Amino acid sequence: MNPKILLVDDEPSLVKLVKKRLETEGFDVCVALDGEEALEKMERETPDLLVLDVMLPKLSGFDVCRRLKKDPRFSRIPILLFTALAQEKDEKAGLECGANGYVRKPFRAPELLEKIRALLPPRAV
Repeated sequence: MNPKILLVDDEPSLVKLVKKRLETEGFDVCVALDGEEALEKMERETPDLLVLDVMLPKLSGFDVCRRLKKDPRFSRIPILLFTALAQEKDEKAGLECGANGYVRKPFRAPELLEKIRALLPPRAV
């Protein structure tokens, strides 16, 4: 069984590109385009890892992260923030709200894949 990743981003072209690359690498990928949809998909999909943009419609990635980390059903699922917010204070804020990692956009695919693999639980790799 392939590891399942929930990819949350509001840029359809980026979602398409990242989803294709992750699937090529052997991951099952489900997608959400805003923060509220991300929470709904977590309920239905229960992924092994969440790749989460910060600047999202309806609910920010920081808010999604905080809610998931407070919920015992999802608190152990790693969250990798994936964002154009590039300042150190932004990364610090993301880690403080419970994220397990941070990748800045524009990104390099090998870096994203390396962070994903490092965060996935051993059974999922």
